[in-house]
Amino acid sequence: MVITSAMVKELRVKTGAGMMDCKEALTAENGDAEKAVDYLRKKGMSAATKRSSKAAKDGAVAAYIHMGGKIGVMVEVNCETDFVAKTEDFQALAKDLAMHVAASNPLYVRAEEIPERALEREKEIYRSQLIEEKKPEKIWDKIIEGKLKKYFEEVCLLNQKFIKNTDITVGTLVSNMIAKTGENIVVRRFARFQLGEEAR
Repeated sequence: MVITSAMVKELRVKTGAGMMDCKEALTAENGDAEKAVDYLRKKGMSAATKRSSKAAKDGAVAAYIHMGGKIGVMVEVNCETDFVAKTEDFQALAKDLAMHVAASNPLYVRAEEIPERALEREKEIYRSQLIEEKKPEKIWDKIIEGKLKKYFEEVCLLNQKFIKNTDITVGTLVSNMIAKTGENIVVRRFARFQLGEEAR
């Protein structure tokens, strides 16, 4: 199977992975684009898992101002070394994340940060809906699980679809950067200010 540059480019747009990684994935999966996406995802995730125990104490704080000063965002993104923190790729990632927060207004970085009370309140709402819809109780857990997944996609930064490439999540974007730099990268925190909005 001949892997063309058009195939590599298409996969790169879809996944945000590097050219060489896309070519390697397509070669490994005999040109099957769908399988190549999974290949890259596994590679990114395994690289991310390997690096996650490394301390990420360097990095950058990126700012983004939108709509002529109506929305402002600051995001702290950490990596392991000053060398990676200063690279164009890392700086671009931090800026992209700040822009994404401005547009998508997440409440938390990751699902683990959601307070137990907020989660319980969500589950209670879902249960009330299921009672109202007269759904059999034995399937409640599965439905609630699906609804929670959707809730995480709405309120958690890493679970949201990345605004510049909705084929991937922000979490996948970060994992791809971990695979590319070989360093642990952590989105530490963000602050989003909207003119006239009450503090939450």
